Amino acid sequence: MAAVLNTQNTNRIGPPLRGDLRYNEPLASYTSWRVGGPADRLYLPADAEDLMAFLNSLPDSEPLFWLGLGSNLLVRDGGIRGTVICTKNRLKQIRLLDDGRVYAEAGVPSAQVAKFCSTQRLAGAEFLAGIPGTLGGALAMNAGAFGGETWPLVERVLTVDRHGQHRHRSADEFKVGYRTVVGRDGEWFVAAELRLHPGEPDISRSRMKALLATRAEKQPIQQPSCGSVFRNPPGDFAARLIELCGLKGHSIGGAQVSEKHANFIVNTGGAKAAEIEALIGLVRECVARKQGVTLEPECRIVGEGA
Repeated sequence: MAAVLNTQNTNRIGPPLRGDLRYNEPLASYTSWRVGGPADRLYLPADAEDLMAFLNSLPDSEPLFWLGLGSNLLVRDGGIRGTVICTKNRLKQIRLLDDGRVYAEAGVPSAQVAKFCSTQRLAGAEFLAGIPGTLGGALAMNAGAFGGETWPLVERVLTVDRHGQHRHRSADEFKVGYRTVVGRDGEWFVAAELRLHPGEPDISRSRMKALLATRAEKQPIQQPSCGSVFRNPPGDFAARLIELCGLKGHSIGGAQVSEKHANFIVNTGGAKAAEIEALIGLVRECVARKQGVTLEPECRIVGEGA
């Protein structure tokens, strides 16, 4: 059992906490791969204000990790030391601002953002329907799908630091690239204000339906995975290179290179994080040796081994 964290920092005074603090919480049910050891502490904030109060209550030395829908993430079997803050179903406000922009908090699923924009007769966010994560995760990595990317929609973000201080920052304060976003160290995304263009709901719905049909046809959405494991190298596709190596269907324990899409590794049942990580390493080594390309993981690998 993890030691109880004294969250009442006597040097900081704030409102009473309203969220849910759990100890030694297994993380497998919080990740899309359905693997992962325990977090020493897991905090589920009641809302953005409660999150800021919780951060203000923590000692400066407390390690922090942020978790949304748990896609694009491999948590090792030994789990995560320190405190994990989970925004799934927590930071969930989304609304239309008076000037036509969309305000959405970090815990809102990307697919919900796409649907909300469509109902508000706004176009340009349809691709978010195909991203299996939260807006916070999409902001952190400039998530994209079907030719669209997150940050071209962003006008301003709300961030918070480990002392619970929030700041509004414009999009041009961040360096954004393919699946990378560089901003201020020690700040995390709480919400974003998105600027879209006028559209027709019927057209947006049709586009989202087509994107989701393509995703269901080409990706193993019925099996636990993290989404795409590797970034596409310039001018090529990771899946093509992996398939050329004959790795489709290759397994280590319960982890398998998907037979449907080679850039997906699926949990066929009872996989350990160590088996998934070993398969990631095998794929990288094989593609480098046979194709001369070093694939870079798109998923994050965190935590400690068992």
